[in-house]
Amino acid sequence: MSRTDRNALTAFDVAGWVREARRGSQAGYAQLYRRFAPLVHGILLGRFRPALADELSQECFANAFGHLAQLKEDHKFGPWIATIARRVQPPVSGRELSLTDVPDMESHKASPEDRTEAEKVLRAVMSLPQAYRETLLLRLAEGLTGPEIAAMTGLTPESVRVNLHRGMAKLRDALGVTPTAAMAVEKAP
Repeated sequence: MSRTDRNALTAFDVAGWVREARRGSQAGYAQLYRRFAPLVHGILLGRFRPALADELSQECFANAFGHLAQLKEDHKFGPWIATIARRVQPPVSGRELSLTDVPDMESHKASPEDRTEAEKVLRAVMSLPQAYRETLLLRLAEGLTGPEIAAMTGLTPESVRVNLHRGMAKLRDALGVTPTAAMAVEKAP
């Protein structure tokens, strides 16, 4: 789904997909999954190793779809499934990611240096308060815009902006990056 398609979605669309899914429509389920998978995955990535976050994302949707009748306001599917994702418990063999864990950053395209840097950044993000951690992961790892994050989570756009701004400042501090160096990197060709 392209960024323009995501931006064009409305609460009316979401409510329609929820109603379709309640009637057993695979198209309704598919639309909800496509729209909200980045939200769920970003939240879980803030708590679990990447491979476990992938697996638990699937389980989170299965749980949500199995309890869709409990959703009181159809257009609030995003905040509802975000709450479900925040309450997901790992399987007995899995556990929440601690700051000392090395995440499974497997990628055939990434160099060892890139994987090391990604692990360092993820550890720094994990050290942040939950509100900043979630918002930053939704922005940086999942590629959602501020307005998309607000629409999906039920937060106000202002809250998302504040969380992103403060979270980035704390992330720079945690990584030992000065604002001037960060700006130089952002402006580099």
